[in-house]
Amino acid sequence: MYRFLLTTPRWWAINVFVLLAIPFCIFMGSWQLGRFEDRVESHRTAEEKVSEDQREAARPLAELLPVDKETSGEQATATGRYGKQLLVPDRELDGKRGYYVLTMLRADNGKALPVVRGWLPGDADTAKAPAAPSGEVTVTGALQASESPGSDGVIAAGGLPAGQTGAISAASLVNLVPYDVYDAWVTLAEADAGMTAVPAKAPQGTGLDLKAFQNLGYTGEWFVFGGFVVFMWFRLLRREVEFAQDAELGLAEEPTSEPAEPADETRDEPKASASPTA
Repeated sequence: MYRFLLTTPRWWAINVFVLLAIPFCIFMGSWQLGRFEDRVESHRTAEEKVSEDQREAARPLAELLPVDKETSGEQATATGRYGKQLLVPDRELDGKRGYYVLTMLRADNGKALPVVRGWLPGDADTAKAPAAPSGEVTVTGALQASESPGSDGVIAAGGLPAGQTGAISAASLVNLVPYDVYDAWVTLAEADAGMTAVPAKAPQGTGLDLKAFQNLGYTGEWFVFGGFVVFMWFRLLRREVEFAQDAELGLAEEPTSEPAEPADETRDEPKASASPTA
């Protein structure tokens, strides 16, 4: 009954496709799952590194620049005088909406380091933001890479009120402050003037971002497609077997080699009437 699986060209093609498709789907699904697991491990490692960096001794800012995945989150120190102050709205902390208080720390070389002095709840209000200490200060905090507009918690759109910025980056601040800005920023380990300290973030590309969940979604799609191939193969096999059984019992109509002739139709033709003789 099942000899047709190996004797008909149609089923040869179906079997070859199934034998190639199933391993390919399993391989691609396993590969996407491995990518997701790698991102999870990278996220866990980055989180552990942030915690370890908080316990390490701070180093001068110049030794940690430029910021990369190795130096991001490490404790840095910088000395200078506070200058222009900006607010960074729509930032969440512990599930509450608020804003960062960002102040430029001008170093002796004339460049400014963005320093997040703390977080306050509510809408961004310049009147509520504490003024920065005067005179020369030395700050210590976690070094962070410049933010990218559209990333986690970063406002991509412009049009913010004066004295506010959506992203903490040299590219965003270059038109808001009258001096050069470091391509990095620092969040203080201990916030100033009653504000809440902003914890350091893991470097970009190491978290459970959209790409990680895309890998997980692709994993499910490949495994589902592999299962669908198996399901369709069994469905086609069942239909073929049922047809063969019906043919043996005489229930299936055998295809005819010649088309059936149409039924004869009689036409009533009018008889020619004899023309009258003169």
